[in-house]
Amino acid sequence: MGQKKLIRFEAIKAFPNVMEYPENMKGNWHIYFKNNNPITLELACGKGEYTTGLASMYSDRNFIGIDIKGNRIWRGAKTAIDEGLHNVAFLRTEIDKITDYFAADEIAEIWITFPDPQLRMSKAKKRLTHPKFLRLYQQFLQANGIVHLKTDSPVLYQFTKTIIDLYTLECEVDFDDAYRQTTISKELAIQTHYEKLDIANSNKIHYLQFKVNKVLPTLLDVTLNERIHEQSDSGRG
Repeated sequence: MGQKKLIRFEAIKAFPNVMEYPENMKGNWHIYFKNNNPITLELACGKGEYTTGLASMYSDRNFIGIDIKGNRIWRGAKTAIDEGLHNVAFLRTEIDKITDYFAADEIAEIWITFPDPQLRMSKAKKRLTHPKFLRLYQQFLQANGIVHLKTDSPVLYQFTKTIIDLYTLECEVDFDDAYRQTTISKELAIQTHYEKLDIANSNKIHYLQFKVNKVLPTLLDVTLNERIHEQSDSGRG
């Protein structure tokens, strides 16, 4: 690990807005924030551009960025401190352990911004919109809570659309090319470090806004696997 990363890993231990694998936070975030304002999560937050960007827009809401990379969290946490954003926290943990930290109905909204699309078929279950993860989110997301996906990966975008269709989820917004819309929300206009890199070389930003307020039958997971294999095969054709 580089010297710079080591310095940042050590620095976040003293940051008041960063928690690493904390205990006893489940159901107690209102104590940390000292209010009962709605809480939004940014999953795989990277450098926390959405966490801090949204927090600066909405002082009456609380925002938590979650990532396993401490050196990335450092950037977002430092920005929040420098800008005096007291409605921001960062949580260092793996996403698949997320239910250890949030109680039922504790979260109002989730943003998934430019996560690793896990392009190999064998890693599809690691995609953060896979039903495996959606079922975790349901354990703490409020009944009408919204999930936002913003990605430059056409694979992750189509995969998530397949899930929305197969499990008949309520999709409120579907932009195949978000920035070609006549108007977009100020929230959607926030750009992350990884968005600017255009790793997928797609020259498109895809966006989905949907709800997971219904049961996701595990029996349909087999059908999902079949569909994504079909899509993969057709993409090679």
